[in-house]
Amino acid sequence: MTLDWLFAACIGIGLAACCGFRVFVPMLIAALATKLGYIDPQPGFEFLGSWKAIIGLSVAAAFELGAYYVPWLDNALDTIAMPAAVIAGTLLSTSFLHINDETYRWGMGLMLGGGSAGLIQAGTSLLRLGSAMTTGGVANPVVATGENAASLGLSLLTVFLPLFAFVLIVCLLLYVAFRLLARRRLRFTKSDTTQQAGTPLSPFPRSNNGKH
Repeated sequence: MTLDWLFAACIGIGLAACCGFRVFVPMLIAALATKLGYIDPQPGFEFLGSWKAIIGLSVAAAFELGAYYVPWLDNALDTIAMPAAVIAGTLLSTSFLHINDETYRWGMGLMLGGGSAGLIQAGTSLLRLGSAMTTGGVANPVVATGENAASLGLSLLTVFLPLFAFVLIVCLLLYVAFRLLARRRLRFTKSDTTQQAGTPLSPFPRSNNGKH
């Protein structure tokens, strides 16, 4: 029972984190794996393996994969990708967590799955923004290809090797969190330095007795 709970949690959280790369690809992988019997969602989430879900997610995933190769559309999608990734990550993680209490299960799904997806999405958005600023968007298709491969590869790895994939994803989450914190600290340091450099100095230095 404990092992089943562990595997289910690894699958749910792993697929949720992959939503940070692409929203619909992990959901499509989850739907296909459910349909083929590789994974079993919790009662109430059997719709993931329905043909309607598979067809709808296939269309959405195809559009999403191609849209990030359009120069102006990739950055526009980032504005809605964050909330979409959090919602998708919450849904996927909640659908596999073995927790009887509905409120607690959705809360854990939001915290673990939605948080993981949001953190990965924040990292990829900053990476794409940096690529656009340094290369004028020329390298954005390369970034998009890497994100597509990571989303597909890690999703498949989560289905077939959940424990191994979970370890990789935890390492990735820690790396992204470290980079985001380092970036934030650097920005505050630059801001403080700029403010100190811009502070006007008095042209009349004070003497030791406090008079000019």
